[in-house]
Amino acid sequence: MKKVVSLTVFALAFGIFSAAALAQEVSVSVPNGSLARGKSVRVTVTLDIPGGLHVNSNRPKDENLIATVVTPSGGGLRFGAVRYPAGHDKVFGFSKNALNVYEGRVRFSFLATVPAKAKGNSASFRVAVRYQACTDEVCYPPKTKRINVSARIR
Repeated sequence: MKKVVSLTVFALAFGIFSAAALAQEVSVSVPNGSLARGKSVRVTVTLDIPGGLHVNSNRPKDENLIATVVTPSGGGLRFGAVRYPAGHDKVFGFSKNALNVYEGRVRFSFLATVPAKAKGNSASFRVAVRYQACTDEVCYPPKTKRINVSARIR
């Protein structure tokens, strides 16, 4: 009976932590939902990390850690370099040295440019965000969330 109760508690706890690891939300916004031919627009990607979790920054201070990476692609657009915010250094129970991490709401941005001779009235592109969510004690498998984005071309 003790084994059954222990396994049930373990399964319930694992399920709760697994749900938390999946709870990061990623959104992408294009100002006014539109792009102009021959012009650049700053696109913003927002990663919401629930309390109790963190993700490694783009520069986590240890080459063995999974860095957070934002990758825009497609739609015949040109994309500028992604601007990554500075993470903050934090020491965790599993590490003697501080790691550079993101917590809470984090925003990344990049320029998207529509070629001057682009045809059509809309553009669709993709943004992939790769990260690894962790608690103070355990890291979950890395994830890549992909967002399809549509915008009007004016």
